[in-house]
Amino acid sequence: MAISFFSDQKVQEILKETQRVLEVLPKEELSQEDKEWIHKTTLEAYEKNINPGILEYRKSVSTEYTAIEWSDYGNAFTDINGRKYIDLLGGFGIYNVGHRHPKVIKAVLDQLKRQALHSQELLEPFRAILAKLLADLTPGDMEFSFFGNSGTEAVEGAMKLAILHTGRKSFIAAVNGYHGKTMGALSATAKARFRQPFLPILPDCYHTPFGDADAMEDMLKSADMVGNDIAAVILEPIQGEGGINVPPDDYLPRVRDLCDRYGALLIMDEVQTGMGRTGKMFACEHWNVIPDILCLGKALGGGVMPIGAFISNRSIWEHLFAEPWLHSTTFGGNPLACVAAIAGIHVLLEEKLPERAERMGNYVMQKLKSLRRRFPKLCVDVRGKGLMIGIEFPSDEIGFEIARGLFDAEVLVAGTLFNAKTLRIEPPLTITQQEIDKAMLVMEKVFKEVNAKYFPEKVPVRRTITERS
Repeated sequence: MAISFFSDQKVQEILKETQRVLEVLPKEELSQEDKEWIHKTTLEAYEKNINPGILEYRKSVSTEYTAIEWSDYGNAFTDINGRKYIDLLGGFGIYNVGHRHPKVIKAVLDQLKRQALHSQELLEPFRAILAKLLADLTPGDMEFSFFGNSGTEAVEGAMKLAILHTGRKSFIAAVNGYHGKTMGALSATAKARFRQPFLPILPDCYHTPFGDADAMEDMLKSADMVGNDIAAVILEPIQGEGGINVPPDDYLPRVRDLCDRYGALLIMDEVQTGMGRTGKMFACEHWNVIPDILCLGKALGGGVMPIGAFISNRSIWEHLFAEPWLHSTTFGGNPLACVAAIAGIHVLLEEKLPERAERMGNYVMQKLKSLRRRFPKLCVDVRGKGLMIGIEFPSDEIGFEIARGLFDAEVLVAGTLFNAKTLRIEPPLTITQQEIDKAMLVMEKVFKEVNAKYFPEKVPVRRTITERS
C-alpha cells in the first residue's frame, strides 16, 4: 500500500499559500495586510527554510536588516515599504544595462508569448544567433560558444575543454581569485573559507600571487620540470571578489606569453568584468590580450535572465565535434535567456555603454579620490577601471559600518562575501551623474560620521600659566 506524505490538511495549506502568492503578484499596490503577510512569511522562511545565517549577515550591514526587496527599475530598486535605493552594487555586475531595461523586457515577453523553454531536441534559432553575435564581439578568432546558466558553469565548461584539448589535468589560478563554488571552479577559487570545508577537490590546482608574472613563470617552469604539465592558467583580468585588484600593465601580456611558451591555455574569467563593465566590452582588451577561452555570465543576460557562456576557437572546440554531448545542460541556452542576451548586447552597443562606463567611472574615481584625500586614515585606497571600483578601509569593522550607513541612507554597496574591508562600487552602466552626485553626498556624510568615531581629532590641551611656569 502506498504511503502518502501529504495529509489533506497539508494540501489545503499549500493551496492557500500558493493562491495568496498568485493573488499578490499582479497587484501594483499592496495593502498593509499584504505587506505584513509577506514580511512575516519571508522572515520565518529565511529562519526556518533557507538559512538564518543570512539574517545575521544582514544585521551586520544594516539597521534595516529585515528590508525586503520588492521591485526595481532604472538604476534603483525599492523595498516592500516603498523606500527607493540607489544601486551602486549592480548585483555584483549583473545590471550593466540597468534594471529591467525596456528593450530586454520586451524581448523576453515577446519570446514568452511564443515559447518559454526548448524541447531539447530541435535546433534553436536564438541560441545560434547569440553564438554568432559573441563570435563577432569577442577578441581574436573565437567562433564557438556553449551556454549554461551561470558564470560558475562557464568556468566548469572551460576547465573541461582545456583538459580535452591539452590532455593535461592541472591548473594555475591566482591568490584571491574567485571563479565560483561548484567543485571544479572551486578548485581555481583561492579563498580558504570557500575551499577548506570541501577539500580535497581537484588535486592539481595551484595558486600564485595575482599580478606577479615572475611567480607565474616559476610555477609553470616547476610544473614543466616535474612533468606535471599545466592544462590552463585561469585568471580574472581584474579580481572582483578578491577586492577589485587591478594588475600591473605588463602582467596579463606576460602571462599570455608564458602560456604559449609552456603549452598551457589561457582562460580569462570575464564573468564580472565582461560586457562593458570596465570601459571596454571585455577587460582583457585594456591589455591587448586574447585568451584561448573566455568565460561570461552575470551581465550577459541583460539584467533580466540568468545565462553564462564559455567561448573559444575552432582548433580547441573541435574536440567536442565528434561527441557534442560530452558537456550539456538542460536549461542552458534556453530561448528566454538567449533573447535577453541578444537584447542586452543591442542596448550595450546602441547606448555606447562601455564608453559610458569609462566616462562615468573616471567621474566616480575623481569623487572618491577626493574623499580619500580628505579622510586619509579612514580610506586606505581607491582603485578600479570603468565602473568596477573598490574602496579599501583599514578593517572589516569600518567597512561594514560604512556599508551600514550608506544602506540606511538608501544607497546600496557591498563588500566581498566574507568581509567589507573593500567595498565594491559596480552600479549599472546607465547610472546618471545626478544619481552619482546624490550618492557621493551621502558617502561624504557617512565618511564624516565614521571618521569622527574611529579617528577623532585630538584637541591640543592648553596649559595654564601656573603649569607652564
